Amino acid sequence: LLRAFSSGCAALTGVEAISNGVPAFRRPKSRNAATTLALMGLLAATMFCGIIALARETGVRMAEYPAKDLYDNGVPVGPDYVQQPVITQVAAAVFGDGTFLFVLLAVATALVLFLAANTAFNGFPLLGSILARDSYLPRQLHTRGDRLAFSNGIILLSGAAALLVVVYGADSTRLIQLYIVGVFVSFTLSQIGMVRHWNKELPTEEDPRKRLHIHRVRSINAFGAVITCLVLIVVLVTKFSHGAWVAVLGMVLFYAVMTTIRRHYDKVAEEIAAPADDREDETLRPSRMHSIVLVSKLHRPTLRALAYARLMRADSLEALTINVDAEDTRALREEWERRGIEVPLKIINSPYREITRPVIEYVKRLRKEHPRDVVSLIIPEYVVGHWYEHLLHNQSALRLKGRLHFTPGVMVTSVPYQLESSEAAKVRARRRANWSAPGDVRRGPVEKKGTGGRREGERRP
Repeated sequence: LLRAFSSGCAALTGVEAISNGVPAFRRPKSRNAATTLALMGLLAATMFCGIIALARETGVRMAEYPAKDLYDNGVPVGPDYVQQPVITQVAAAVFGDGTFLFVLLAVATALVLFLAANTAFNGFPLLGSILARDSYLPRQLHTRGDRLAFSNGIILLSGAAALLVVVYGADSTRLIQLYIVGVFVSFTLSQIGMVRHWNKELPTEEDPRKRLHIHRVRSINAFGAVITCLVLIVVLVTKFSHGAWVAVLGMVLFYAVMTTIRRHYDKVAEEIAAPADDREDETLRPSRMHSIVLVSKLHRPTLRALAYARLMRADSLEALTINVDAEDTRALREEWERRGIEVPLKIINSPYREITRPVIEYVKRLRKEHPRDVVSLIIPEYVVGHWYEHLLHNQSALRLKGRLHFTPGVMVTSVPYQLESSEAAKVRARRRANWSAPGDVRRGPVEKKGTGGRREGERRP
């Protein structure tokens, strides 16, 4: 009886969509939500009782293991047999298999399930934003997209749903085990939370009528907590081996991950907090600044980086190159002297033809000799216009910057040099800037410079 009761309670799991969506109702919100919930319960009970009556009348049978529990002329149907859902069997018995009304019922059922799946996309992004605001999920889930929706939460939920569909083979019988456990855990916790809420309200309320109301609703919430907790226990006992253990394991993992994320954010906030005393090291000005321009060849990007380094007016400035090829290094030195560049060129030999490690060791040695100074490493980089061109350039610079980010007292500056292919990227950027997005009207007009007083989104006739 309890097992049948827990299975039937799966039909009631849609009520959390009403409770989560109360802020979206018109005023009075609570009354409209309660009316909607009552209508929803009436429809669910009517449809549930109707399906049970028709199933009993038409002789519908459902087997937990159809391959061995169902027989055809005394022989098990085997693993190739596909057991149709109850509503499909009832529709086939009432209307006839493949008739117009049968297909109409199938389409209506699909639309209802589609709307039911949409409730998660209404609820989870909002819940994720609240948890992200409280530092229990990544902060990206708290930001809204261009359509004023929590786009990152929608994308995350879409990916998780697709993964579950693939892993479980889109078998709703197996997927429902994950759903019902989580639902009744939330039901039980919410009812207990309401009991605690009324317990806090009762000592401060002096109006006898309101106190009587609090006693009544607290009793309802306490009864609901007992019932939902009973259902949860029954579900865990009866459905644990059928896949409910995955939901329990998932809750434990989610709790551990969310707790870890919160600890990380708290630790980062504590480390980066502004010091209370201005005499601490973070507010002291460095004694000197050493600027180093990383040079591979003497070309236009290098000349631009040298010009920028001179503009910084550092206490010391030098160019650094790694000798991985003796002939190229000799040619670079001769060209350097021929042009008469005043910046001294320092050459570091690398017998194993490495570039990243010698630079890092040299910078660390400077930091060790002058711990109160700051080292500024200036790296000339190419700017390309296509994604595949990034695979051909800037890989050494990326590795070097990634390693130096862990070295205190070292500032890494990139000096970009735009190649011709980057013009294509500029054209794409201007095209995106001139495109009127669907949200432009909602955001309102924005004044743009150089448009002769026209507003963004307006076009000349």
